[in-house]
Amino acid sequence: MKMTRRWIAGLLTAAVCCLALSGCTTFDNFKEAFINKDSQADDTIRIGVYEPMSGSDEEGGRLEVEGIELANELYPEVLGKKVELVYADNKSDMDSAETAMADLLKKQPLVVLGSYGNIYSLIASHYLEEAKVPGIAITNTNPLVTSNHPYYFRVCFVESYQGEALARYVYEERNEKTSGIMVPENNDQAVSMASTFKDKMVELTGDDQAIAVYQTFESGAEDFSTQLQAIKDSGVNTVFLAGDVTDAVNVLKQAKKMNLDNVTFLGDSTWESDEFRDLAGNGITNNVVFSTLYTDEETVTETSQEFLDAYEEKYGKESADAATALGFDAYLIAIQAIERAGENCTGEDVREALAQTENFQGASGEITFDNIGDPKKSVVINTFENQKITSICTIAPDEPEQKSDKNKKQEKKKEEKENGTEN
Repeated sequence: MKMTRRWIAGLLTAAVCCLALSGCTTFDNFKEAFINKDSQADDTIRIGVYEPMSGSDEEGGRLEVEGIELANELYPEVLGKKVELVYADNKSDMDSAETAMADLLKKQPLVVLGSYGNIYSLIASHYLEEAKVPGIAITNTNPLVTSNHPYYFRVCFVESYQGEALARYVYEERNEKTSGIMVPENNDQAVSMASTFKDKMVELTGDDQAIAVYQTFESGAEDFSTQLQAIKDSGVNTVFLAGDVTDAVNVLKQAKKMNLDNVTFLGDSTWESDEFRDLAGNGITNNVVFSTLYTDEETVTETSQEFLDAYEEKYGKESADAATALGFDAYLIAIQAIERAGENCTGEDVREALAQTENFQGASGEITFDNIGDPKKSVVINTFENQKITSICTIAPDEPEQKSDKNKKQEKKKEEKENGTEN
């Protein structure tokens, strides 16, 4: 029913009373909940942007938002309606994050994108689930963001997935059936990634002894000679080196001194960082290979080139940050899910559509969501040449897993709803 002038006047009168008692915030909430909701619902679809737009994590948030807004400029409509981006600044603060998400959900977005920073997404997960609105994390690599949180998805892979991709690189690209591992013993994330690398090597080779040498070390240690000598004695040509950047660089420096030039060390996406290169300096990056969240060295899909062209036109730069490319993908996946969910869809409908995402061709690679909401996707494997990052190959995702019984039931429920046969 359209609002008459008399009805609006009555509402505004009530709002003025509230304003007198509680101030401007009460009236703004009232306006958002009633007036704006009804006047914009027919011609606008809202997508929430939940990011640190101020505070210590502002730079990371800005890069993600750049990608979201660039995608929105290219694809400003879905289902014949304008897409409106509605923003919430979590201020790089855990307390502010709760308020920001609660306020954002009052604007009734169909899906929320973000946040940069794992902790802010973890804080948001309860609010999203309660409101039945899905979220898409962009650069969150912590497995807990999606684990047991059915309304959160992500477009970047988790840390452990990099271990799997690097094992495939060793076996498929280098044709090696044995490898080694060095890992800090008290780093749970590193141990998890190393475990994935080991499991994949064993699966690919059919050999329980595919990891010929497994060495642990204490994070922050200065002497790795015992572990490196064991690696040298094993005769392996590759070693997966898990852990933080500082430890990795210290290991690589000592390996060079011990003349382990025939051993290629494998690392995760942190090795592409400026911090890694600054600490490493010249001379120790010749025998390193690492996975990456995104590279503009290799356009792995048609969307990759579309993104780079649009980015260069808008910002005048040929190279884009991974967070920006992933933000671009998050928006595109969101509007595709809304399109599949159909006219008058709810956040729950969009969540069900997101769960069925398969073979999405994004700027950062091909993406298929698994049963947790994590992407099975292409992983670019890089190395350094003269201190410059250079792509070696792209590891395509494995065949998509079978849909879970839960997702099959959701598909059936949607079909019944469309056919008018729902119980």
